[in-house]
Parts: sequence; C-alpha cells; structure tokens
Amino acid sequence: MNLQNLFNALENVDPEIYDRVKHVSRRQLFSFGKKAALVAAPLAVASSINKAYGQSMPDRTVEVLKFALVLEYLEDEFYRLGLNTPGLIPAQDRPIFAQISKHEASHVALLRTALGAAADPKPNFDFTAKGAFPTVFSNYQTFTALAQAFEDTGVRAYKGQVANIGQDPVLETALRIHSVEARHAARVRVLRGMKGWISGMEGFPGAVYAGEQATREREVDVPGISGVSAMGVTEAFDEPLTKDQVLAIALQFVR
Repeated sequence: MNLQNLFNALENVDPEIYDRVKHVSRRQLFSFGKKAALVAAPLAVASSINKAYGQSMPDRTVEVLKFALVLEYLEDEFYRLGLNTPGLIPAQDRPIFAQISKHEASHVALLRTALGAAADPKPNFDFTAKGAFPTVFSNYQTFTALAQAFEDTGVRAYKGQVANIGQDPVLETALRIHSVEARHAARVRVLRGMKGWISGMEGFPGAVYAGEQATREREVDVPGISGVSAMGVTEAFDEPLTKDQVLAIALQFVR
C-alpha cells in the first residue's frame, strides 16, 4: 500500500481531509512503521469519513455501507474459519487465503468505523447454507468453490450499488474495496483452474451468475458491432447484482 498515494487521492476528492482529521497530523500519518501504517491507514480513512460526513450522510448511503458490511462480515468469518480448520487448506495455498483474510478484516474495520454507531453487529453465519454444503470445511474443493462464489458476488454487489453512493469520499472507499474484491475473485478462480473472469453463467450457486450471459450493453448488440463471440462478450463485461439479488444469496448463509 502506498500511503502517500492513498492520502493524495483522498485529498483530491476532499482538499480539507487533513483539517477534518485534526487529531492525526500529516506527519503522524507517515511516521508509522510499515506494519502499523498498513493497519492504521484504513482506519484513518474510515474515521475521516465518519467524522467529516457521518452526521450528514444520506440514509441511502448509510444503507449501502451497512449492506456492504454484511458481505464483508461473511467473507471475513469464512476465511477465518477456513484458516483455523486443520488440514483444510494445503500449505502452498495458505498464504493466498491468509492475505485475502487480512484484506477482508481491513474492510470490516473500515466500514464499521465509517458507520460508527450505525454499524450493525455481525450476524451468525452457517456456511453449510442449512445443509446444502455440508463439506465446506472438510473438503477443499467445496471451500474454494464457495470462496469463488462469495468473491464473485462481492464484485457484482459493489458494482450494483455505485449509483446509490452520492458522496465522493464514500464512493472512493467503496471503489477501492470493489477493485480488491475483483483481485480476490480472479486469484481464487485461477487457483481452481478456471479463467480469472466470469464466462457466461458458469459456476454455482446459479444465483451468483444470474444475468452474466448478457451480450447487450446499453442496448448495443456488442457481438454484432465487434465481431467478438457472444461468450467473449460475456467475459468482457461484468453485470451488477441488485441488493435484493445479493441478499437472497447471502441470507442462505445466515442462521
């Protein structure tokens, strides 16, 4: 993480960001050791959003962040449980999931801090989906299949909510998380021997990939104007999921 770039980007959308975070000086922000800074940076960003905009964030924006927090809670706990299950993740793959787990924990911390008192508590999760995936923590293939489904859902979920976030600093934060979730999805998919992007309505649960067979963008017949195959076009564009679609997927894993 390049902290200078991170705060420069925030300063571009909010020139008064350092004035708003008066209890942390610019020098203090960049005087942390590397490891401390990596932990502190997301919290500092979230705290600045909360302090500067928390009282004036539209209800719609608050609801989007609360919705995102549910997804991050789910992913965070999923990877924690997977990493703590002896013998589940092969030694060569543990660093991958350990890093993804760190990212998800940071996302949870950021969103909770940004929401402040409005943050909901973590739900109780059932990663067997009420018995639909009984081997999730005993069979590595099941575990990675669900990891892919969660990451692909997360990417499409953030994309579907962009229009509901009206404040630049909050939008900036959401897009930063979205891009990292996309990297997670690609890495897990490649780990499973698949392409790093979605091809049509592949994968399971099927609801995760609903609409990904689309070949028209903004009413334009993309295969017709590009000469690219229909499958190639489905790979070139990610389709968003609505909040209702995402909740229908996520709630399968909530007790």
